[in-house]
Amino acid sequence: MPDLPTYPGAEAPDREYHIDAGGLAIAVHEWGEATAPPLLLAHGGFDFARTYDVFAPKLAAAGWRVVSWDHRGHGDSQHAHLYSWDADLRDATAVFDHVAGRDAVAVVGHSKGGAMMVQLADAQPFRFKSLVNIDGIPAKRPIPDVAEHERTKMLIGELTGWLDHRRRTAGAQRKPGSIDDVARRRGRMNPRLPIEWLRYLVTVGAQETDEGWRWKLDPSMRFGGFGPWRPEWSLMRLAGLDAPFYGMLVGVQEEMGWGTRPGEVEPFMPRSGRLELLEDMGHFAHIEQPDEIAGRVLEFLGAPA
Repeated sequence: MPDLPTYPGAEAPDREYHIDAGGLAIAVHEWGEATAPPLLLAHGGFDFARTYDVFAPKLAAAGWRVVSWDHRGHGDSQHAHLYSWDADLRDATAVFDHVAGRDAVAVVGHSKGGAMMVQLADAQPFRFKSLVNIDGIPAKRPIPDVAEHERTKMLIGELTGWLDHRRRTAGAQRKPGSIDDVARRRGRMNPRLPIEWLRYLVTVGAQETDEGWRWKLDPSMRFGGFGPWRPEWSLMRLAGLDAPFYGMLVGVQEEMGWGTRPGEVEPFMPRSGRLELLEDMGHFAHIEQPDEIAGRVLEFLGAPA
């Protein structure tokens, strides 16, 4: 059997296990000493915790117990009948409870994971010692004033569309292929990342079958999920955050990014907030430049307490 692709600096987690989140098995991955202070990492949509295989060890080397989890339907977590923003938040609180109980912890979120953590920090501030957000601050048009009867129509259409989609994808499977095939498909969403990284990612985020490699991501997963959520709602929650906040936006726009500019965020920044633009980096800055982003995060967090 040929050797699987490797990637410089990539390290498998030191510990991997599942926890129960309301009856669903959520996969948790940890780097660093089990007794070190915890630092939680929330990944983005269509990603999984092992996308931190280079970034997380750099944080662990600084003395943190780095913990990430696969969102439901992603990576090694269990697939669900329905997916929603609120369900992902409930799963996140189960991980927080398992790792730290009700103690405040340091948190880093990327993309969707960053937006989720902003909402959770606004709703349950006692959980957060500090929050770093890597290109996960959505901003769009102002929320329209929609009349109640229009909201009802939107809900009916959303429910019908989602149930039709679930029916169509009930027996679906991800398209198989060689490691190179699957890596090239991933490259359409990650155009700035090297093919060597994408090939490695296949070996930790896909599974090999008789027909080839298939991503573990639930085939029914699609952009947008289910349930009421608008990107700009996360932006408007920023102002109420109590924990020290560090937001990073990127200057190179990509398909998977939000396209948010500093001027859209600055009016909502919390008193303890810091915002920076990474002019020459793309949406996956922590993979493009892991040393640079890890250094910024560690400088902001300070030494593990």
